[in-house]
Amino acid sequence: MKWYDKAVFYHIYPLGLCGCKKENNGEKEQHFDKLTQWSDHAAELGFTAIYIGPLFESEGHGYETRDYKQVDCRLGTNDDFKKYVAHCHEKGMHIIVDGVFNHVGRTFPAFQDLLKNRENSAYKDWFCNVNFGGNNEYNDGLSYENWGGYNLLVKLNQRNPEVKSYLFEAIKFWIDEFDIDGIRLDVAYLLEKNFIRELRKKTDSFKKNFWLMGEMIHGDYNTIVSPEMLHSATNYELYKGLYSGHNDKNYFEIAYSLNREFGDYGIYKNINLYNFVDNHDVNRIATMVANKKYLNNIYTILFTIPGIPSIYYGSEWAIEGDRKISDLNLRPELFLEDFENDIDAKNIEKFISNLI
Repeated sequence: MKWYDKAVFYHIYPLGLCGCKKENNGEKEQHFDKLTQWSDHAAELGFTAIYIGPLFESEGHGYETRDYKQVDCRLGTNDDFKKYVAHCHEKGMHIIVDGVFNHVGRTFPAFQDLLKNRENSAYKDWFCNVNFGGNNEYNDGLSYENWGGYNLLVKLNQRNPEVKSYLFEAIKFWIDEFDIDGIRLDVAYLLEKNFIRELRKKTDSFKKNFWLMGEMIHGDYNTIVSPEMLHSATNYELYKGLYSGHNDKNYFEIAYSLNREFGDYGIYKNINLYNFVDNHDVNRIATMVANKKYLNNIYTILFTIPGIPSIYYGSEWAIEGDRKISDLNLRPELFLEDFENDIDAKNIEKFISNLI
């Protein structure tokens, strides 16, 4: 069995956990000592892998990448991250990071060159649907395809051989420099399928047993998960039923999802999906349940169904978080010592550790 097929993941959103500045103005911070302490905490509970990200130099929340080869200066340095990975490996834990390959931030050097040199830019074909006759709220004198309607996220042209070569080289750098063990592909449902196939071939050649997991919010997971594509995908289809089935006393909803996915005729019975009850993009599970007494049931299901279980940092203590106001509510700064003497929190933590 491969390491990732028997892994139990602890998910960290580092910019939030460490209380980093919301905007990257170039001011350097140092937080890998704290991240190391949290990884030790995860190891003590029994977790065998950590998904940490976004990590690389960005403009704000981390998904507007500025530099794929530089750890975000609000977290620390490349050398800090290298030591962090080595420490986690010594603890017996594997490390995967965010791969944000669908889009970049506006300060990405190739995009800045496009803004400066326009039709004469060597990078004009690096981005999708650039229109030099258009405009936008930044008054660029051009328009381009973005992600989610946000022009701060510029869509990369994954069909461009130069773009693919650039991204593959960046991944090789991550493996050679930091010795990471896998990548979680942001908005994998939007990535070009041929790009994913080439990515799998490349990473298979870069490092043995390197794991690729894609963010899949909707649609058929079989479109991106296969022996030639990704190893796994986020199981959003099951996620909703785990809390609403308890809230509504509609356990048929949970049973239906499990049979549809993993039953004798299940459409994903041959895929090891990445299962979760919350993450950095959805409300905390303790906020979603009508009664926290359901948490033990929900976590028991999470750890006993087919697939790879994941716990989002802080949810081992049933902290709450609602994104109605801001995603920042889902990504808070936390301190281990604040939970040391919280009996209720420690009971849930122990329950999860026993499940592991």
